[in-house]
Amino acid sequence: QVQLVESGGGLVQAGGSLRLSCAVSGRIFSNYGVGWFRQAPGKEREFVAAISKNGIFTRYQDSVKGRFTISRNNANNTVSLQMNSLKPEDTAVYYCAVSGLQFGSRTESNYNFWGQGTQVTVSS
Repeated sequence: QVQLVESGGGLVQAGGSLRLSCAVSGRIFSNYGVGWFRQAPGKEREFVAAISKNGIFTRYQDSVKGRFTISRNNANNTVSLQMNSLKPEDTAVYYCAVSGLQFGSRTESNYNFWGQGTQVTVSS
């Protein structure tokens, strides 16, 4: 079994920054692609960013490109999402997830294990 624990969420003003972290335990972390998703109130969960198992390849949702950066540290089994220039529309619960696909995926169903989520609220 794989356990994921997100942290770093909170309340920030528009234009500010937050750094989310996801600690992963239970399997060989470096074998898996990892993604971040988010779910805003009343909306479906959506893809935000993904990173390959070796950390070289990344992909982003268009709305966060240039503002968010995903990274990973395979030595301590963590994945981070640096979020800059935050906007009110970034408000959501953010989830990290582990995929058996080495490059990760934009598709939710390709992820096998999920964290409990962390709330990010951006005020205008």
